[in-house]
Formats: sequence, C-alpha cells, structure tokens
Amino acid sequence: MTMLRDIMTNNVDTCTPNDNVYEVAMKMKQDHVGAIPICENDKLIGMITDRDIVVRGVAEKRPNSTPVQEVMSDQLFTATPDMDVQEAAKLMAEKQIRRLPIVEGQKLIGIVSLGDLAVHTATEHQAAIALTEISEQPQYHH
Repeated sequence: MTMLRDIMTNNVDTCTPNDNVYEVAMKMKQDHVGAIPICENDKLIGMITDRDIVVRGVAEKRPNSTPVQEVMSDQLFTATPDMDVQEAAKLMAEKQIRRLPIVEGQKLIGIVSLGDLAVHTATEHQAAIALTEISEQPQYHH
C-alpha cells in the first residue's frame, strides 16, 4: 500500500496572508505551479490558485497589491502523510479538488496534485476517475 508521503512534493513554496496577489503570481510563474499554500507561523490557513487570482482578483478589478487573504480559498480539504494513495484519489474526486495539502497537525509538510496521482502507476485508474469527476463540476477547485 502506497502512502501519500511516498509521492508528495516535500519542498512546497508558500506565501503569507499579507503577501500581495502580484507576489504570489510571480512565485507561481517562478515555480511553474498553479497554486500556492498560504501559511501563517507554519500553520496552513489557505490556498491561492491561478483561478482565484483571475476570478476573485482580476474579474473583481482588484489591484495587484491586494493582500492574498482577500482572494485565497480558506475552506480546505487536507490529508496526512499516512493516507493511502487510493483514499486520497477518492477524496480528491469526491471534493472536486486538484491539489491536496499534506499536513501534520496544522503544519504544511507537502502537497499532492492530481498529476502526482496520475504519475503513480498504482493509482492511474483512480487518477483518471478523479480527473473525470473534477472536470465535470467546478465548485470546489483548489
């Protein structure tokens, strides 16, 4: 049985709730990612995605200097490093999410994306199902 700790990305770049949208966008560009976890004192408090920036930032005519906390998602689903990969794929499909922060307590220690699940051959089928279900209903993307 493969656990998330075996496939998660460990060195996750983060921002604080006081960083601004421009800084986050530049970090996304630099890291080639579409989401950045938001942490305060090592505690995961939110996530901001490229979609959040567009929908809650640009489309609402907010300036680039807008603090991240005004556009981030703060209703998160998380997992622990000991969660089974199939269980994570099921959670991601059911909750319509593409990225799953991995926490110990409330401290962020990694992240697993749908792509990570797809790369792992044991979960290829579950990742395909998750992608199909996530693509059908856009309510809870983060």
